[in-house]
Amino acid sequence: MSTTERISFKEKIGYSLGDLAANLIFQTLMTFLAFFYTDVYKIPPSSASAIIFAGGMVGAFFTPIMGMIADRTKTRWGKFRPWILWTSIPFGVIAILAFSTPDFSAGGKVAYAMITYILLVMVYAANNLPYSALSGVITGNMSDRNSISSYRFTGVMIAQFIVQALLLPLVLILGDGDRAAGFEVVIGIFAGVGVIFFLITFISTRERIIPSKSQTSSLKQDLSDLAKNKPWIVMIVLTTFIFITLALKGGVYVYYFENYLNEAQLATFLTDIGFNGFINNVDRFFESLGFVGFHWPNDAPTSGFSLFNGSGIILMIAGIAISKALADKFGKRDVFMVGLIGAMITQFMFLFIPADAVSYVFLLQLFHGFSYGLTIPLLWAMIADVADYSEWKNNRRATAIVFSAMAFGLKVGLSLGGTILAGLLALYGYNEQLDVQPDIAIQGIKLTMSVFPALTFLVGLVSLFFYKINKPMEVQIERDLLTRRKE
Repeated sequence: MSTTERISFKEKIGYSLGDLAANLIFQTLMTFLAFFYTDVYKIPPSSASAIIFAGGMVGAFFTPIMGMIADRTKTRWGKFRPWILWTSIPFGVIAILAFSTPDFSAGGKVAYAMITYILLVMVYAANNLPYSALSGVITGNMSDRNSISSYRFTGVMIAQFIVQALLLPLVLILGDGDRAAGFEVVIGIFAGVGVIFFLITFISTRERIIPSKSQTSSLKQDLSDLAKNKPWIVMIVLTTFIFITLALKGGVYVYYFENYLNEAQLATFLTDIGFNGFINNVDRFFESLGFVGFHWPNDAPTSGFSLFNGSGIILMIAGIAISKALADKFGKRDVFMVGLIGAMITQFMFLFIPADAVSYVFLLQLFHGFSYGLTIPLLWAMIADVADYSEWKNNRRATAIVFSAMAFGLKVGLSLGGTILAGLLALYGYNEQLDVQPDIAIQGIKLTMSVFPALTFLVGLVSLFFYKINKPMEVQIERDLLTRRKE
């Protein structure tokens, strides 16, 4: 097949469903894992920190191994698509186990959480690394690659909206107020939907960029190529610190709403903007359909948390929508830098918002969501460009091991971000058994919402100054590889 064949709308949608499926679980890990361990399964923050770190690091170091395996996979379906098929059901089953709460002793809970989390991050790597590498071999057309990334991350945003805006209310609704039971039901639904979407992705996509039959492949040569690939090294650093930030700030939101913001002012704000009236109408609508047990949770922190995440995600989608056009004109790197600067500044400004200034919390989230949305489709598209850069420089293509930089950084970042969050909660004296936290714990939550994620965003921004694949180089690489493949 032609490496520049235009990709159909159907295939772009099919590919994007794979990330929607994976992110129903991944976004839950990033946003609720620490909260699930401390406040639902009642594991102390220090133990939760150790679980998240150990499990995440196992997943991180398994990722490059998975990259080597995927690059050497040979089937009639290609190198990467079969892994989406093979891991679909195990992914769903292990996700359900990881968010179950069997009644073990304190030590038994820690052991169960550790084992299921390690299994989950490993099956996630076996699924998501080949899925991500697939985007590098669907097409060699740079514009189409940007388009695929935009479709893909629209799917991510849909999953993120479902998880961050609706998961906690659904947990309370479907669990009848019991968070442990609610998590099991909701994750069960996510797992079932995810398996179906993975199968659609497998069926609807094709691999078009095939390494030359004359290409020899050895692990030593792959690693040697990577060691000389400076953009690949930059992407490891960038991805690691981006996902440290996402896990850190995403995980602290629920604590911020439940412990820092003034609940009375939050309730007044939700009434004044019409949110509570809207929810009452939703409740009545479902009751009219016979769902008499459907009632949105009454507590303001749950509603505020859902609206906060939902509004930010809507603006993220707006950022994603214009990201491709900007990247086509100015290059991925430069657009990424601008978006990251905006996201870093707005995250830091949460430091200055008092607990009763609720409207400013939501306004700042809108600006933050739009700024960060500009970067979302570009991260994976940039790593696909790095795979092209490696082929351009070395005349050898090793897509999956290049993508393992992204997946490795993702796992390390997620692990460190979750570990830092749980560690900071322990350091500042957060006690999962208390209804009202001490002042020092509240201060720690505020700093974790603002200063710490701004600093990790800053490290990612600095790394981009060393990434040399700008717009002119993108064009040159695409042109040279097209000529070479025709020959």
